[in-house]
Amino acid sequence: MIFKFFTKSNTLKLALFATGLSGIVAEYILSTLATYFLGNSVLQWTLILSFMLFAMGLGSRLSKYMEKQLLERFIIVEYVLSVLVAFSSLLAYGAASYASFNDALSIYTFPLEGVLIYALSILIGLLIGLEIPLVTRLNEEFESLRVNISAVMEKDYFGSLIGGLFFAFVGLPYLGLTYTPFVLGAVNLLVAMMLFFRLRGMLQPFYRKVLLLTGGLVSIVIFTGGFWAKDIINYGEQQRYKDKVVLQKQTPYQRLVVTKLKEDYWFYINSNLQLSTFDEHLYHEPMAHPVMKLQEHPQDILILGGGDGCLAREVLKYPSVKSITLVDLDPEVTALAKTHPIFTDMNKGALTHEKVKVINQDAFTFMEENQAFYDVVMVDFPDPKSIELGRLYAYEMYRMIYNRLRPRGVMIVQAGSPYYATKAFRCIEKTMQKADFNTLPMHNQVLTLGEWGWIVGAKEIPQEALKPTLQQLSFEDVDTKWLTRDAMMMITSFGKDLVPIDSIEINTIHNPVLPRYYRTGNWRLY
Repeated sequence: MIFKFFTKSNTLKLALFATGLSGIVAEYILSTLATYFLGNSVLQWTLILSFMLFAMGLGSRLSKYMEKQLLERFIIVEYVLSVLVAFSSLLAYGAASYASFNDALSIYTFPLEGVLIYALSILIGLLIGLEIPLVTRLNEEFESLRVNISAVMEKDYFGSLIGGLFFAFVGLPYLGLTYTPFVLGAVNLLVAMMLFFRLRGMLQPFYRKVLLLTGGLVSIVIFTGGFWAKDIINYGEQQRYKDKVVLQKQTPYQRLVVTKLKEDYWFYINSNLQLSTFDEHLYHEPMAHPVMKLQEHPQDILILGGGDGCLAREVLKYPSVKSITLVDLDPEVTALAKTHPIFTDMNKGALTHEKVKVINQDAFTFMEENQAFYDVVMVDFPDPKSIELGRLYAYEMYRMIYNRLRPRGVMIVQAGSPYYATKAFRCIEKTMQKADFNTLPMHNQVLTLGEWGWIVGAKEIPQEALKPTLQQLSFEDVDTKWLTRDAMMMITSFGKDLVPIDSIEINTIHNPVLPRYYRTGNWRLY
């Protein structure tokens, strides 16, 4: 019964189903790799998918020049795809691991791993584009043109759906970028071998021997690569960091890495440093305590972001606090903060405290749905490098926060560097003012991050009163490691801006200018 199902025509269609599955997942893998290594996920996904679709068109065009040995050519294409897809992650990590070689081969400062990822997207797209016309032509002797075209395209599109579901719910969450490519490579290889054995009667004797030997060689290569994949990627990951990598994890949202230097740890998300145990207090104390002190008896606190738990640790130092709601998108980050010794030692077990409630949800969605009121809101998101992150710094977001604050409520926003990204820093301040907040910028020299800044926003404290009020705050009753009244004089004082800021626009969802301001900052000096 099974053998009857696998007619020559059905075997070709099954091959297209598998091709659609592996093709779409290959696009997603390369887009995720590009985001991880190059940043700006919206841009990378857009470009990778566009280049692959363009290359598929080129592949379809090239297929018209193939007049003989169509089955042999199709099996060869499957073999090549198997190897390219399977080793895509290893190649990207390998390229990234050689920094000096990378710099030497950069194209207009575009890193080697980026060149490689885009080259792979074009080459894989080209090969996928060859497959559909070849299978259509091979199947034309079994079905009429009307049935043939619809059946071939149907199987390819259905495979794409299954591939997307696989990547979203199985591949990335459980197999990660280490093993998902090898699963796809194995799928392509199985398709090629299935075609070979089911349709070997259509192959010329010479090609039959060559393809059988090639299939065996490709099987050995993919199996060997899959066996050593974790060690190779770990090596490539280690080469990206100057310190020893002690923890790495791919989540559905991002890549988490922790390194160690002597007795201190460094936490990275998508290769961007988030904090170091060496000096994280220089970041978290100025962000937490000034706004907490602006409230006489802060009771209900909302932390958006801050999944590492350090802000919650500082807030718990206030006896008046009754509840802390922490909203962070990635459950893997908050799980580490709750259970991993590196994080629990750093945050003093803050996220398991009875006053703390952790919610893993998109912060924008949470604010849309939330009906609670707060005395203090702390916004600790990653820098607004992309459109989706810029949305969290938009006017619409600040208005929702404004509406959820009690009358004397205050907020503070992590606003990046006032010197490396001056326009972005001032854009955040200007956007908060548009949302009716009275604002005051602050900054501090965080040794591992450089000069970093925040914007304080108050509902009722007058603009002109914010600075003198903050400068008179006393922290003698709070257990701080660095922050003092004298320090407040320093972190609330600025010199002149280094770039013109008169023309800065408000950041909104429909006019997301902030990511552009951020990317065009003076980061080359960082």
